[in-house]
Amino acid sequence: MDEFDYVVIGGGSAGSAVTGRLAEDGRSSVCLLEAGGRNNGVRVRTPGLFPFLPESANYKFETVPQKGLNGRIGYQPRGRGLGGSSAINAMVYIRGNAWDYDNWAGALGCDGWAYDDVLPYFKQSEGNVRGGDDFHGGDGPLGVADQLWPNPTSKAFVESAASLQLTRNDDFNDGSQAGFGIYQVTQRDGERCTASRAYVEPLRGRANLDIRTGALVEKLVIENGRVTGVAIQRGGKSEIVRARHGVVLSAGAFNSPQILMLSGIGPGEHLSEHGIDVALDKPSVGNDLQDHIDYVSGWGTASTDPIGDSLTGTWRMAKAIIEHRFKKTGIMTTPYAEAGGFWSVMPDAPAPDVQWHFVPAVLEDHGREKVKGHGFSLHACVLRPESRGTVRLNTNAAGDAPRIDPNFLDDERDLAVLRAGIRLSHRIAEAPPLADYAPTDRHPFDFNDDAALNAMIRQRADTVYHPVGTCRMGSDDASVVDTKLKARGIEGLWIADASVMPKIVSGNTNAPSIMIGERCAEFVKADL
Repeated sequence: MDEFDYVVIGGGSAGSAVTGRLAEDGRSSVCLLEAGGRNNGVRVRTPGLFPFLPESANYKFETVPQKGLNGRIGYQPRGRGLGGSSAINAMVYIRGNAWDYDNWAGALGCDGWAYDDVLPYFKQSEGNVRGGDDFHGGDGPLGVADQLWPNPTSKAFVESAASLQLTRNDDFNDGSQAGFGIYQVTQRDGERCTASRAYVEPLRGRANLDIRTGALVEKLVIENGRVTGVAIQRGGKSEIVRARHGVVLSAGAFNSPQILMLSGIGPGEHLSEHGIDVALDKPSVGNDLQDHIDYVSGWGTASTDPIGDSLTGTWRMAKAIIEHRFKKTGIMTTPYAEAGGFWSVMPDAPAPDVQWHFVPAVLEDHGREKVKGHGFSLHACVLRPESRGTVRLNTNAAGDAPRIDPNFLDDERDLAVLRAGIRLSHRIAEAPPLADYAPTDRHPFDFNDDAALNAMIRQRADTVYHPVGTCRMGSDDASVVDTKLKARGIEGLWIADASVMPKIVSGNTNAPSIMIGERCAEFVKADL
């Protein structure tokens, strides 16, 4: 048996931040347990090789059939290995809207989580190439950069939005989120900056940090109402890793509730059905699943300016790989989701309610369907969905995927917001200079027919990869963790990842997850 001051489960966005902050001063011994590998190969480091990431870096989860999506089974990619989903995402650096955090602190009872409370931790984590100011950090561990080579069509998208009198925005994280522009990305010197590269790798080799990859967590070890360690499988053997002061669970919105349930913490009746002894009957574990439902509009172009599958496109990308190998510049620095924006499409929205991601390539079925030729795609996602889903166990085996039910479009309000967002997508694509590419709509519909658009949405919509909420934070007894991220009803356990969000943020979830990890490390240290 090994013993450490702290054990962290999961080396993803939040887990890496927790690990780095707990271990950086050398005073505490920390063991990081990660089921996947190191994720430091060239395919992970090179942004433009995003479509060719190693299979081992992605859990490739699927949902149960979604009644709101015509019974389709949705795709839920999740990062596996150090860096977690920050190793396989589109690197977009977005924090969400200030209103989100003020709403957490106010209406949702999460005192201490207002925007003014969380801003210092965003700044603390951020190493922005633009330098530090009232809203940004210039010397934090997470590299945040302007894109080195945005595609001409991405620039045209921003200009087309401006031609419709939609505000131009060069900084979505300075408190004024509304508008359209080119995204900043989590890159450093032309390479992907995962949370692990930011927080964990710089500490590798220190005597007080033990990084264990290939470590599948079976369950938490609970003794007399306290989590005292973690049972794992590694190298074909079972081991127990002990924690003197506590365990931080950072396995993500799907795996964190799964690990809790495998440990006997969750809905008692459900656990008993799977033959698991109930240590703590906590019905809210695995509830409140929220995700950004997303629709991708696509257009073909005769122009080869966009990234595409053709002789010209292939030759250009081959040269770009060589350029990136030696200079870390050029097309292969693309995050693919190069541009986008935020706008309110409903009159009663307290903040922008739709986000767009512009991709200078044609995407079908999450990029899994190969498309010949060139073109561009425009995602529109509902930022604050009303639909709620669940995560449950499929089996009581740690290596099996959990049962994921986002319950997409269960609430008709989400459908109305998405319709409006898609309509604006098409208005932008039909405005110059994007319209000068003479784009051909790959999925045409009648703009005036709600029923036809609803049918198209149910046929084609899916996640934009932002699941949250399954280990909800709150001040009420039903919440899974309190406002210091400490588990309710059990000692020695904190949870730090997107699962603790009481309501999904209005934007990409990587940066907020890292902020949560930063805060959790502080809470854990203060609890000694």
